[in-house]
Amino acid sequence: MFVLKAHRATSSLNPGKGGVPMEHRIVRQRRNVRAVVMLVLGVLAPATIHAQQPIVPLQLSIADPGARSMGFGGAFVALGDDATAAFANPAGLVQLLKPEFSIEGKWRSYSESYTRSGRIEGPPTGIGIDTLEGLAAARSNKSITGLSFLAFAYPFEKGSLALFRHEYARHEFSGATQGLFGAGSDCCQPRYVDQQASSKLEFVSFGISGAYRVNDTFNIGLGLVYHDTLLVADVSQYFPDDDTPLSRYEANSYLADRLILSQRSISSDTDLTPTVGFLWRPTDSWSVGGVYRGGLETNYRVEARAGEAGDFGVPPGEIIFSATTRPIEFPDVYGMGVAYRRPDGRFTVSFQWDHIEYSSIPKSLELDDQTLDDADEWHIGAEYVFLNAAPVVALRFGAWLDPDHQMRATSDDPYTRALLPRGEDEWHRSAGLGLAMRRFQVDLAVDLADRLDTVSLSAVYNF
Repeated sequence: MFVLKAHRATSSLNPGKGGVPMEHRIVRQRRNVRAVVMLVLGVLAPATIHAQQPIVPLQLSIADPGARSMGFGGAFVALGDDATAAFANPAGLVQLLKPEFSIEGKWRSYSESYTRSGRIEGPPTGIGIDTLEGLAAARSNKSITGLSFLAFAYPFEKGSLALFRHEYARHEFSGATQGLFGAGSDCCQPRYVDQQASSKLEFVSFGISGAYRVNDTFNIGLGLVYHDTLLVADVSQYFPDDDTPLSRYEANSYLADRLILSQRSISSDTDLTPTVGFLWRPTDSWSVGGVYRGGLETNYRVEARAGEAGDFGVPPGEIIFSATTRPIEFPDVYGMGVAYRRPDGRFTVSFQWDHIEYSSIPKSLELDDQTLDDADEWHIGAEYVFLNAAPVVALRFGAWLDPDHQMRATSDDPYTRALLPRGEDEWHRSAGLGLAMRRFQVDLAVDLADRLDTVSLSAVYNF
């Protein structure tokens, strides 16, 4: 979650300038602010230079590539027996017997919940849209399709080398608030400024990975990944449609002449990170794998411009704030897995544990009013292969636990706590189908959860 932390102030519009009296005040921004930006794998609140923190959810997937891995519920680090191992666990590349091309396309459907309206504190007045007890949520629904993975792997006598492109994350969001009210008396009912927000994120990684066979049972792998990050978040704040007392309780039309300020936050950066993995096969049926992936760092820039309704002492459209934030440190990831394959190759079951150091994000930004816990993901998957079929058919099923990794408030401020509550754990369920021929293999998989549904289609060609 990206959050720009700012001091909040409550002030009235100037009655001498066509404003409204204090009893119908609106919570608005101050000029002196302190910018702090943060990104969390799960929810994004883009940095803003205002007193309020807009919630712009974001799904940042760290799942291994390939429909086969998805069908296993992501429990692939102890298997990694195709070109997708270049990312999942480079040590697995040593199992390849022939040069191999791998390609994957994904369809993702995001359904992101965010706070839209309601009462942060106090009972509703029953006037206009101020009728809700508590907060109301809305959802941003987006679907994205594209190439997610591409790799070429070439085996040698005692190892393999692979080049790959991996779409680490791709996400879009849009949403708006329509009346958030704070506690007050009969004469004073504060309303927080309404907002429109959107974001677009693309993280693409290019890497080279190699594997070496130490002996007949133990393999090691190394990788170097170049990350190209792009994230653009736009937030605009609006006063209600006019300055009459009643309009403070009505829906907002987001009129151009009621724009207070507009802000763009952008990250366009690159970084290099290492990947290290191992694969140990103590017997023909059992395998144990582990991987470490270093987290990338990226800089983030925030820029805000005055709107027609903003009183900043500059013409509309002029920059009123510009700053580059501290580097955001993305989590390091540790994975460990074990897999069992029946001697005849018909049945395979795999388990995996991933530890993700989400806490590195708030620590890198020195946040003192928000926190984020590290997470432990648990993956399990199984495959049954019909070896006598032509082509060979494989059925796969899996599930995995995605623990809550949503930024949550630690301050006593009711507004921050309302917009940054504790999240919920989420279970993903997956299924897959594979068709294998002598040189060609096609895999299809689906991964279903409350916030994110994914369909993956991948193909492998060896020669």
